[in-house]
Amino acid sequence: MATNTVSLKLLVDSTSQTVLFAESGKDFVDFMFNILSLPVGTVIRLLTKEQMVGSLGNLYDSLENMNDTYIQPTANKDTLLKPIVPDNAANVPPLLPTVESSNSKPTGIYRCVNTYHRSSCGLYVANDSKSICPSCNNVMNQIAKVVNPKKKDSPTDEGGYVKGVITYMITDDLAIRPMSAISCITLLKQFNIKDVGVLEEKTIDIGIDKGVKLLKASLQSKTVLTDAFLEKKAGESDASNSSGVHSIVI
Repeated sequence: MATNTVSLKLLVDSTSQTVLFAESGKDFVDFMFNILSLPVGTVIRLLTKEQMVGSLGNLYDSLENMNDTYIQPTANKDTLLKPIVPDNAANVPPLLPTVESSNSKPTGIYRCVNTYHRSSCGLYVANDSKSICPSCNNVMNQIAKVVNPKKKDSPTDEGGYVKGVITYMITDDLAIRPMSAISCITLLKQFNIKDVGVLEEKTIDIGIDKGVKLLKASLQSKTVLTDAFLEKKAGESDASNSSGVHSIVI
């Protein structure tokens, strides 16, 4: 089941105070992949308009403040300002605040009442019960049921996006792949790490605050994990080994 916090293990270069990569299980990877399903309007609301990099914050603000006089009568601003988040995040850790959607109910699907008598009427469906059937000009107000393919029962289906019982590597720029000794060695060579004594392991617990910080950093930076989790306070000592930090012995 989804939990309110997720543990993440970071491998840090203590010399440059940068994250080389992180090690995690299924839960954190599911959370990261689920970010891809968030509508832009939802991301802006999570980070606030003022914190958005670029001009999307201004675009959001423009629509929010535009007088309804200039909006088409059939349009609803909230469909863009408060978009419905796809309901595909079952068992994904809730590491972002819950935001209100424009409509918590799924969009209805309607068909023509003459569907059973005229085959051509069955070619059309609508998401507005006031729509007119192009075939017979009747109102399309008969509720149609949306039928999804039946899922096969699988004892190994854990929900989310990726499989468990596997350790995943997440690089500082959010490249994700299954963990392996070869990939670790390759990455250390890539960063020109010759003295493993400079490597430190840091375990952190990620909750909603860090989840939002991670989302923000992912839109602004190529060093996401470093920016989100290794921010230093003024006067903080680099030599401090508190908060679960210890040297790696290889």
